[in-house]
Amino acid sequence: MYDIQKGYELAKEYYKGIGIDVDEVIKACDETPLSMHCWQGDDVNGFEKKEGGLSGGIQTTGNYPGKATNPEQLRADIEMAMKFIPGVKKVNVHANYLESDTFVDRNEIEPKHFEKWADWAVEKGIGLDFNPTYFAHPKSDNGTLSALDDEVRAFWVGHGIRCRQIGEYFYKRTGKVCVINHWTPDGDKEFPVDTLGPRLRLKDSYDKIFEATKDVEGVMDGIESKVFGIGLESYTVGSHEFCMGYVMSKGVDHIIMTLDTGHYHPTEVVSAKLGGVYAFSNNVLLHVSRPVRWDSDHVVAYDDETKSIMEELVRLGKVQDTYIATDFFDASINRIAAWVIGLRNTRKALLAAMLQPVEAMKAAEAAGDVSARLAMVQEYKAGAMANLVWDYYCAQKGAGVGLEWLDEVKKYEEEVLSKR
Repeated sequence: MYDIQKGYELAKEYYKGIGIDVDEVIKACDETPLSMHCWQGDDVNGFEKKEGGLSGGIQTTGNYPGKATNPEQLRADIEMAMKFIPGVKKVNVHANYLESDTFVDRNEIEPKHFEKWADWAVEKGIGLDFNPTYFAHPKSDNGTLSALDDEVRAFWVGHGIRCRQIGEYFYKRTGKVCVINHWTPDGDKEFPVDTLGPRLRLKDSYDKIFEATKDVEGVMDGIESKVFGIGLESYTVGSHEFCMGYVMSKGVDHIIMTLDTGHYHPTEVVSAKLGGVYAFSNNVLLHVSRPVRWDSDHVVAYDDETKSIMEELVRLGKVQDTYIATDFFDASINRIAAWVIGLRNTRKALLAAMLQPVEAMKAAEAAGDVSARLAMVQEYKAGAMANLVWDYYCAQKGAGVGLEWLDEVKKYEEEVLSKR
């Protein structure tokens, strides 16, 4: 390993020359919360007392040994992964990760079923985010919030109401805002004749959820769209246009857009959407994932789009207004390694974006010097010196430099995961 301190001092000198205080950048990056999704650790199964696997357009592939089979194992695995993910973190919990000795249906969940999650979060000093689970349930086979059946739709509205109440419970226990993401898999394998009716029912369901919980405090609500799911390829009720229209029409601060990087057509990118959304909204919920053709949930890579998203947030001055969360699940590799790789890449991209001379680039643009703008954007995108700052940052946080963390994860696999 090279001399990390020496590399850092060299990088500080370099960045000082272009007007960037590296220590301030590290502090700002470190204090930006990343919400770590719990469902990577057990392949989205959850802990409900029920039979049956995933449904609702979701599929997890792979059977790597050692997945968590109970809440204690899952929280232990999350703690193991968090050791190697520097910076402020939250944990994102789905409703199907409740804890109860008996079966509790989705429309009957209460804060008490998540008390152990809250106790754990308070002990660790972290916040909790939440998600209604509108899939993998007998009543989700023919739609949820947009279902034609009034009783089915009422069931899921009840679930949404309970989830917002649980979000408030998390806020009161942790003292940190709980961000709730609302996503339904509702759609059709073939092209429906009536594309409006389901959307009007979905709109009405959301309205009922928010009206019934209008006094809830400490909760932000993201409305998430998707292109399609498996078995629902031809029509998605909660399309981007519907979700964006709903959020903008409500005009309230707590209802915001969720932009998931894997939920759009292959030629669409979230980095190009952020400026448009922020022209009308104060906040955005960002789900960082990685699409591979049609599949949205691969481990986050340090790729062009991840870097472009973070660059856009920095250039817009919207880092602190964006709730950044990860959303992927890979059962083909060590699940803890997947968490560490994805979360480290997300924060590393944010750090690299913060190390660019944005004001100088904006000044060139404002002056009409598009040649200088292009030259500067390309020059600082490489970020060679950013790697030196990243290594120093990880070392200071005890999160492991380079691949140092991998040996400990493999040891944990040998001593813990392989014995499950």
